[in-house]
Amino acid sequence: MGSNQAAVSLLTNIARAAFSLGLGATVLNSSLYTVDGGQRAVLFDRFRGVVDDTVGEGTHFLIPWLQRPFIFDIRTRAHSFTSVSGTKDLQMVNLTLRVLSRPEVNHLPTIFKTLGLEYDEKVLPSIGNEVLKAVVAQFNADQLLTERPRVSALVCEGLMARAKDFNIVLDDVAITHLSYGAEFSKAVEQKQVAQQEAERSKFVVMKAEQERRAAIIRAEGESEAAQLISDATSAAGMGLIELRKIEAARENVASMARNGNVVYVPRDANIFLGGLRA
Repeated sequence: MGSNQAAVSLLTNIARAAFSLGLGATVLNSSLYTVDGGQRAVLFDRFRGVVDDTVGEGTHFLIPWLQRPFIFDIRTRAHSFTSVSGTKDLQMVNLTLRVLSRPEVNHLPTIFKTLGLEYDEKVLPSIGNEVLKAVVAQFNADQLLTERPRVSALVCEGLMARAKDFNIVLDDVAITHLSYGAEFSKAVEQKQVAQQEAERSKFVVMKAEQERRAAIIRAEGESEAAQLISDATSAAGMGLIELRKIEAARENVASMARNGNVVYVPRDANIFLGGLRA
């Protein structure tokens, strides 16, 4: 009987000890929180509200139920968004902007109170569209290509200034894509075709001019040659013309001699014809 009571008492004590240890472990676990590398924590106190101090990396204590940590990622993150903006000459342009952003660590409590954990998704698209529309409206459509470095610099400067108002740091701003509307693209294509036609017409005109000059030079050459022949004939008589006739006849004879289909018939052909009649 006594041994049974002792066993029951031992088990009861063990159960109480296990319960106490479990309760203590639960309380201890709920009193600890860990801030990983590249993160910061902001504490919310039920009595004081958001604590002004930012908690760094490591394991920290808090008062269960009374305090609650909110973890912020302070590493640089990439964000991309698209905007349709109107240019100075009333053309619509599609732009894609990529930014690398991170929060200002010293202002994390303010960011949490005003914007919350998703601060970048709430702020960057709106201010990005605002700055893009303001900058693009200062340029004509063709200037966005010819003056792209200046456009990018103005967008970067304006966006960084606007992001600073929300305690957001931008490490880089870049325009990754730029395209025009269908009407402007068609107008550019028609302009290129017109330029090509103009160049082709210019080439035809230049070719005709060169041919005209060549004809004039050829006519002048023939005229000078005729004049030289006329002068030579006047000076030497008809001998030059006879010489040219002999040279032409020699060329004809040589050409006919090489042709096997040519038959030579003597001037007095009646001899052969008479023999045939006999």
